[in-house]
Amino acid sequence: QVQLVESGGGLVQAGGSLTLSCAASGTIFSINTMGWYRQVPGKPRELVAVSESGGTPNYADSVKGRFTISRDVARNTVYLQMNTLEPEDTGVYYCNADLMQSRRALWRTYWGQGTQVTVSS
Repeated sequence: QVQLVESGGGLVQAGGSLTLSCAASGTIFSINTMGWYRQVPGKPRELVAVSESGGTPNYADSVKGRFTISRDVARNTVYLQMNTLEPEDTGVYYCNADLMQSRRALWRTYWGQGTQVTVSS
């Protein structure tokens, strides 16, 4: 009943930019955190950036100063602006959200299907 749909991935040259979007839809009462994670083959999924409602965004050290996470609360959407991309940024980027579907529901974590980002050198 909740769906997270990412968009904006693709192929870009090193030094270029991409913006990822993730929209949450369905039965949603409240969203706390929304974030972006990255996974490459053979490695665990790692945090890239996370935005907590009313809090300061957190970033992986490797992307600080280059990536910016932002949210459109009214649209239940989170964005990841990625600048000065490096080949090491290549991977599948997953969006996630911690949300409640009703006032009495428990917080649950939902994931998107992932979008591929490839940075060529």
